[in-house]
Amino acid sequence: MSSSSRWVEEVAEEEAFEHTLLVVREVSVYKIPPRSTSGGYKCGEWLQSNKIWSGRLRVVSCGNRCEIRLEDPGSGELFAACFVFPGQRESSVEPALDSSRYFVLKIEDGRGKHAFIGLAFNERNEAFDFNVSLSDHEKYLRRDQEKEAGEETDENQIGIHPSVNHRLKEGETIRINMKNRPATGGGMLSAAGLTAGISSKPKESTLLAPPPGGAGKVRSPLPPPPNDPAVARMTAGHPAGFKAPKESTRHSTDSFSDLSAIKV
Repeated sequence: MSSSSRWVEEVAEEEAFEHTLLVVREVSVYKIPPRSTSGGYKCGEWLQSNKIWSGRLRVVSCGNRCEIRLEDPGSGELFAACFVFPGQRESSVEPALDSSRYFVLKIEDGRGKHAFIGLAFNERNEAFDFNVSLSDHEKYLRRDQEKEAGEETDENQIGIHPSVNHRLKEGETIRINMKNRPATGGGMLSAAGLTAGISSKPKESTLLAPPPGGAGKVRSPLPPPPNDPAVARMTAGHPAGFKAPKESTRHSTDSFSDLSAIKV
């Protein structure tokens, strides 16, 4: 099999997985003079009389290769194609020095022959999208290469560090030595004033202090009725400024002790 037929078969296989990145309805192609300086091409040197074709441009991703296809908008017939291989974008697509809308493409016929043509976009945003589509293809290749490198690294790690079976064999046991901690009365028993296995005096409980002014006093649940004879007898014999006690005797625990003098 010849090299040209093999190249055609490879192209046919890759075309089955091609992906269109950009379509521009109308571009212009110029026949350009040889490079005048080592710096690059200038579109100001291209004459309008050197315009040789106008039609549709498509940027297609075909595996590792990106193709810039110049096609007839009606029939789809291919006029020329520029192949951008990985790492060769600068040698295949070169921007003009004096305008962002003009480029120089390196076109090939698949037989080792190539030529340089001038490409012109009508709008600046179309030229910008053209650059972005080429950059997107390069990013796709980098992600694909990083993914393949990561998969190879994972496979190597699996080979270097094989899995280890930690399950117990038949008849194998595990022995655990546990130290006996002395009963020091810690934890919840210590907080409650108790110790494990050793009796000790419980801690004195803390009582709340009585409210101020209320120590030893128990108020009568009900005040004495008006014109009570007992109260009159208790206040008889005291000076006029003396007031009858409103509360029971101090330290008395009987709430009805002030009614003991009542005679039935």
